[in-house]
Amino acid sequence: MIPYNTGETKLLMPEYGRNIQRMIDHCMTIEDREARTRCAYEIADVMAILFPSIVGEKGDRQKIWDHINVMSRFELDIEFPCDVISRDQLAPGHAKIPYNGTFTRYRHYGRNLQAMIRKVADMENCIEKDQQIFLLANQMKKLLVIQNPETASDAKVFIDIAEISEGKIQINPESYRLNEYIDTANASGGKTKKKKK
Repeated sequence: MIPYNTGETKLLMPEYGRNIQRMIDHCMTIEDREARTRCAYEIADVMAILFPSIVGEKGDRQKIWDHINVMSRFELDIEFPCDVISRDQLAPGHAKIPYNGTFTRYRHYGRNLQAMIRKVADMENCIEKDQQIFLLANQMKKLLVIQNPETASDAKVFIDIAEISEGKIQINPESYRLNEYIDTANASGGKTKKKKK
């Protein structure tokens, strides 16, 4: 049967093709270190002929030796003519980005709005604080309508604002009535009327 590439091992650097990879794999099986080094130099010569753009006009073979080391899985023990890339240099460890998970439950309200609720919650009781709460609550309801119109209600907003403010803001449903919002995108069914000519 004809061997298919799908049955072969995955190429580490497909741009060089399977034959170059086989040459390097064969080179690694040579027990004598001097003979193995000569073989590697011959492979580098072949790669330079087949891919002259890698060598460039100045004849610098640094990239070729780096690629040979990569294709050997960094296991080729020879006398390299230059310092070659290491496994750590190829895939350096990156520090994990710290994520703040405190806002995940109320993600649909956004980080800034939640920060404003906490800021307003620490204000002393005054008319300005009541106005700020009313504005924030209306904005929350608007965002709820966009997120899920079926669950958007004044009661839901009042519960959420109390939880976000850690109980510092308690809204009496009888005293506050929020604006009514309509999700225009869903209300129109996503269809636009064609203009008559």
